[in-house]
Amino acid sequence: MFLGNDLNGNRQALDLSRANRHGLIAGATGTGKTVTLQGMAESFSAAGVPVFVADVKGDLSGIAMPGSPTFKHADKLESRAKELGMDDYAYSDNPVVFWDLYGKNGHPIRTTVSEMGPLLLARLLDLNETQEGVLQIVFRYADENKLLLLDFEDLRAMLAWAYDNSKELSGQYGNVSKQSVGAIQRQLLSFESQGADHFFGEPALEIDDFLTVDDQGRGVVNVLAAEELMRSPKLYATFLLWLLAELFESLPEVGDPEKPKLVFFFDEAHLLFDDAPDALQDTIERVVRLIRSKGVGVYFVTQNPIDIPEEVAGQLGNRVQHALRAFTPKDQRAIKAAAETFRINPDLDVAEAITELRVGEALVSTLDEEGAPSIVQRTLIKPPRSRLGPVNAKERAIIQSVSPHDGKYDERVDRESAEEVLAQKTLDAAKTAEEVEEKGVEEVRKQPRKSTSMWEKAGKSAVKAATGSLASIAVATALGKKSSADPVRTGLNAFVRNILGGLMR
Repeated sequence: MFLGNDLNGNRQALDLSRANRHGLIAGATGTGKTVTLQGMAESFSAAGVPVFVADVKGDLSGIAMPGSPTFKHADKLESRAKELGMDDYAYSDNPVVFWDLYGKNGHPIRTTVSEMGPLLLARLLDLNETQEGVLQIVFRYADENKLLLLDFEDLRAMLAWAYDNSKELSGQYGNVSKQSVGAIQRQLLSFESQGADHFFGEPALEIDDFLTVDDQGRGVVNVLAAEELMRSPKLYATFLLWLLAELFESLPEVGDPEKPKLVFFFDEAHLLFDDAPDALQDTIERVVRLIRSKGVGVYFVTQNPIDIPEEVAGQLGNRVQHALRAFTPKDQRAIKAAAETFRINPDLDVAEAITELRVGEALVSTLDEEGAPSIVQRTLIKPPRSRLGPVNAKERAIIQSVSPHDGKYDERVDRESAEEVLAQKTLDAAKTAEEVEEKGVEEVRKQPRKSTSMWEKAGKSAVKAATGSLASIAVATALGKKSSADPVRTGLNAFVRNILGGLMR
């Protein structure tokens, strides 16, 4: 995969069979990181590799549209292409699907509270160790009693129940103080005010929808609209970690394939590690290390290479280092650290070159066929073929209208889960107490149960959900829209989920 030419005119390339060994794109603001990222994403797509990229500034959306000779910097792009001998250079688009946690500039991405798990959720809520322990107990109780935790309403209901029944939980699982539950509730309210509740609910993302190619065999570029999301950096980082964990859990082992199954570009990568507790940082390091064998390449994009912990940085075999500025002692340490990570080039003073690199120029070192890092070379980076700059609202709407996932995630589904079950239990208990007071205990015991049996309720809910899934696919087919949903699998999953959800009701 062509990256550019060194100063002697030699091609610098990335071996696709080593692209799952992860990578780093680093450099100060304005040195060309985003353009490098865009060019690499284009090349992966052209090779049939699906891509996920977080668009934190809004300008990466232009990858969906071809560039234009009327672009104000078109002359520089075309001149660079000619300088690099790219005789086939021509403007072109890429297959793109837009995503957005808030559902405004793309398909919404959701997961359930249960799938997120207490560890990541504790980080999201910025809980201390004691509060995290209480949250784990709440999850454990919900799991053992088959109470579905799908959205924030379910979690809020479970926390309210835990507050009222803290003694019962303490006797069974260990100390659960009302103070800790109250602190979690306050954090939950605070985070909801930042829009985090949009991320939790159904329909949950099917990870396979990130692994698609178009009818020309090009990998689909999944662009996450992250401008608004960046206002909640903790949510952004937690979302990326959840995504990695989901891929790790769902994808089979493939070793080192001829090309990756998926490549991730994580912009503002330092947010993954800022204030992360040791346990979570260990989890990140382990997932990054092991996800390689699942055929997934992870490329961290950041201003300063020392933002990446050594345990993770040691796994990044493919490196593109743009210019760094030596304004402060910290900057100087970063330059020295970056220079020491490259395989020595006797003809190049790496530390000096890092401060001298021009825009669109970088130090490049990639893994060769044997998995060894190549000698670092000062490289002119190739220009992208797609638009440099954002799409407009009309273009985005058109691209969304032909998305293969159109209609699949756009409408939120609110099926019966922990909130409804606990509310019904509370209502039943109140009614029963009133009847006991009026009629006496013995008389009330003779009456049938108030709530529908769990199997009857679960069966009705499952049939409804499965029927809805099949109907939506049938409608999409009749309208000529594509859908990656498997009706048999979707219906079966709905049945199984609702059987579980019907327990203990």
